[in-house]
Amino acid sequence: MRSFRSPDGIVWKVDVALPGSSNAMVLFRHPNGQSSRLDRYNWFLSNGPEARSVTARLSPKQVLDSLSDVDVARLFRRSMSVSRPDRLLPVQGSDG
Repeated sequence: MRSFRSPDGIVWKVDVALPGSSNAMVLFRHPNGQSSRLDRYNWFLSNGPEARSVTARLSPKQVLDSLSDVDVARLFRRSMSVSRPDRLLPVQGSDG
């Protein structure tokens, strides 16, 4: 894992998961660690030789090592929340 400081000063832990032959999920883990609700993710897309082989797999460590600070910042800017937001209004006919 490595660290990334977002523009608002939060220090996120950066990890790589779900490697495929041409992509891997880059996870930004919020420092409170109590819930994944604040975690974020984006997809790293590879153009390397392994991307042309359906049996190849990217190495999470190699993906993380290949990302520059600029790459990580760009992935974070375009990242999405891991969990969906809470509903604003209750659904009629439900208890919640």
